Amino acid sequence: MQQYKQDFIEFLVKSGILTFGQFTTKSGRLTPYFINTGNYRLGSQLARLGDFYACALWENLGRGFDNLFGPAYKGIALAVTAAIALSQRFKHDVSITYNRKEAKDHGEKGTLIGHQYTGGERVVIIEDVITAGTSIRESMDILAASGNPRVVGVIVSVDRRERGSGTLSAIEEISQEFHLPIFPIVSVEEIITALHNHPLEGKIYLDDAMKQKMLAYLAEYGPQKNMDLKL
Repeated sequence: MQQYKQDFIEFLVKSGILTFGQFTTKSGRLTPYFINTGNYRLGSQLARLGDFYACALWENLGRGFDNLFGPAYKGIALAVTAAIALSQRFKHDVSITYNRKEAKDHGEKGTLIGHQYTGGERVVIIEDVITAGTSIRESMDILAASGNPRVVGVIVSVDRRERGSGTLSAIEEISQEFHLPIFPIVSVEEIITALHNHPLEGKIYLDDAMKQKMLAYLAEYGPQKNMDLKL
């Protein structure tokens, strides 16, 4: 596992973004872990978050993109902090674009802020997580109606590896639907590998019992090919 992935997983735990216990998801599933990206509160956290996104983007795409599209609302901050990190760490200066939920009829008008598309851009959509894929579908519609730039990928923070409407994961469904590569910074399998019986600041967050709960959750709700998952 790349060092930035290990660091990102530990960062998620220390920042209170990734927690373990018993939680109910929006879909009504009982899950032993929860990822709440709304818990990012500090400038220092956002700076590190942008750096992790930048590392994953650079590893997967290099200079093969020149714009980040951040869907309102969470994607806006992600696009800004990742673009800053790309410029500082990799000297790759990309533009950013984000949308309003409602169009303005005064000032600059329209729904898009930042770079205005002309059709020649190579765009990466930046998100926190993908659950049902609704936000990605909305983003693709927005981009198609706004200059129709070429979307070269989607990046998310964590792939929970949960089934979508069929036997594939939600991320795999979106990838197939739009013929797009989707790059998670880390997957839930990598989280299990990195944290299992690994102490952070003297505490073990993912012990044998928690590992078994997470594997059972993946067996029940993961994509079909993960039914016999063992780590």
